Amino acid sequence: MQFKTLAFLSILSILFFTGCDSKEKTEENNEVKIEKVEKKTEFQLKTTDNSIVNIKLEDNKIIVMEHPGKIVLLNFFATWCPPCKVEIPNLINLQENYRNDLVVISVLLEEMKTNEEILAFIKQYDINYSVTNGPEGYDLAKGLGGVKSIPTMYLINKESTIFQKYVGIVPNEMMEIDIKKVLEK
Repeated sequence: MQFKTLAFLSILSILFFTGCDSKEKTEENNEVKIEKVEKKTEFQLKTTDNSIVNIKLEDNKIIVMEHPGKIVLLNFFATWCPPCKVEIPNLINLQENYRNDLVVISVLLEEMKTNEEILAFIKQYDINYSVTNGPEGYDLAKGLGGVKSIPTMYLINKESTIFQKYVGIVPNEMMEIDIKKVLEK
């Protein structure tokens, strides 16, 4: 009887440890995958004029490498989005009025758009700021915690810190007040 009990407990413990070992490996593999996704902090966004905008996420900062010491308005949008279209004249005015201190960069969150289609959209709306097109825009949005609705904009001060996040249509006056606050600092 003792032998049966000992054999039963031995088999049970082997199955238990084998099961735990396999599960732990699966969890470790999942953790590694999550870390790889979370660790992406550098992005190369291609603009419609074939230049590259290098953005680095570091310590709650959004560093736009090509525009050090400038205020950056990072705009996530789609061409089919009516509120995104409504705010374009405001963005054009901000880019024009604050051209020495501010850079507007629009990140397209729309798949399967060719550069020709985006260039036609830019021409139709007389856009005077950079527009990016490509899958890296989605990666950047994920890196910022996800963009749940569009338009979403980030006003980034000269030290690359997020000064304000806007979701939806924002009145031009409100954005100008925020830009002037950033310029005063």
